[in-house]
Amino acid sequence: MAQLKFVDVNKVYPNGYHAVHDFNMEIGDGEFICLVGDSGCGKSTTLRMIAGLEDITSGDFYIDGVRANQMSSRDRGIAMVFQSYALYPHLTVYENLAFGLTLEGVDAEVIEEKVQATAKILGLTDYLERFPRALSGGQCQRVAVGRALIRKVNIFLMDEPLSNLDAKQRVTMRSEIKQIHRSVGATTIYVTHDQTEAMTMSDRIVVMKSGGYVQQIGTPYELYFYPKNLFVAGFIGEPPMNFIRGTVNGGKLEAYGLNIDLTPVVKDVKSIEGRAVVFAFRPEAIKPDKGAASYEIKSKVELTELLGDTTNVYATVGSEEKVNIILKVNPHRAPETGSDFTFYVPHTAAYVYDAETEEIVENDIERR
Repeated sequence: MAQLKFVDVNKVYPNGYHAVHDFNMEIGDGEFICLVGDSGCGKSTTLRMIAGLEDITSGDFYIDGVRANQMSSRDRGIAMVFQSYALYPHLTVYENLAFGLTLEGVDAEVIEEKVQATAKILGLTDYLERFPRALSGGQCQRVAVGRALIRKVNIFLMDEPLSNLDAKQRVTMRSEIKQIHRSVGATTIYVTHDQTEAMTMSDRIVVMKSGGYVQQIGTPYELYFYPKNLFVAGFIGEPPMNFIRGTVNGGKLEAYGLNIDLTPVVKDVKSIEGRAVVFAFRPEAIKPDKGAASYEIKSKVELTELLGDTTNVYATVGSEEKVNIILKVNPHRAPETGSDFTFYVPHTAAYVYDAETEEIVENDIERR
């Protein structure tokens, strides 16, 4: 296992492009960390700096307390799994798994023992004599993971390893990678654009924004229930959080015919008087019946999508000027297309963000 520390790490390319801005973080022994964000946010660049494949322009990077900025990739105790698998097509599964150990001059008996043990963990025992072209995408990915696993390193780096798999294979491999992490205990940094992977696999998530800016670092629970800004609120969650923009007048949000009293969800409502704000709530947080502490919102149903266990309702709020929203409802109580639909947002599920700074307005609500 290994501890990693980043202090004001920046990456600027020769053409002047600033790919990563002031990255600061400490990663504990055996943690599983996911880097997520849209394309061009710097997550893969950060991973490559950890691996030593990219130079750090400024700042300090430590492995177990030792400054590693100029440390060679070989000396960092790192194994990397790539999106493309990077298997040798002319070698069998056995030879691919054994390749790194062979280069290191490990005895054949030790290689045999480690390959067999790794193949058993990954369910590859019956495929050791096959070539990569005879494997499915999921099996190729397991070989790629196994080639990293067999080296017994302290740090695993994974760069979107499941993006080439179909939906069913991704679900299977997510659980397999998590189980492998639990059994091996190596510190793991995993890059993905898929928030479901990040939410289901990680101990903590780093949300990054285009230009290499870290927006929030926290557990999946913290990011889902306590998003610090509009970017995180809109990025985490599927479908994304609903945003209704308006101006505060007399402690109430006035927008699209709504008149929402913000006093229950803002600690000091006077501090945002006259300001433009964003009232937000998650599609799945709504209730069909009025509660003791909730907001009533009337909408017009434009479209519904039955997904089996839930129904997505696409609706609009407002009469003349409208805003689009998405709701998740019980499929047995789904409204019809074209109908009026009144729903309720509990105070504990409502968020208010400053429209200018995009930061959450201070509150002390316990989310449920």
